[in-house]
Amino acid sequence: MRTGSEPTTARSPLRMRFWLSLWGLIWAAGGTAAFALAGRTGWAIACGLLLIVVAVDLVLVLRHIRQGPHWQPGPDVPPYEPDHGGRGGRGG
Repeated sequence: MRTGSEPTTARSPLRMRFWLSLWGLIWAAGGTAAFALAGRTGWAIACGLLLIVVAVDLVLVLRHIRQGPHWQPGPDVPPYEPDHGGRGGRGG
């Protein structure tokens, strides 16, 4: 819901999240390989699971970047009046 108190220049940190995910992907892959070679199976599995989580996050970040900016109401659009549970709609 739009309240009118949003910053007019707010940006999503998707590019920063992309680079941090890429950095995490490199470290998780390196950790998985290093622990597997050292015979530390538990740590290798933990790093492998982290690798999967970071890879999924990276895919989602890339998807959001490709979607591009979405339309947001400008400063000339007044804030929406919140629904106070009046008549109309469901459950009213």
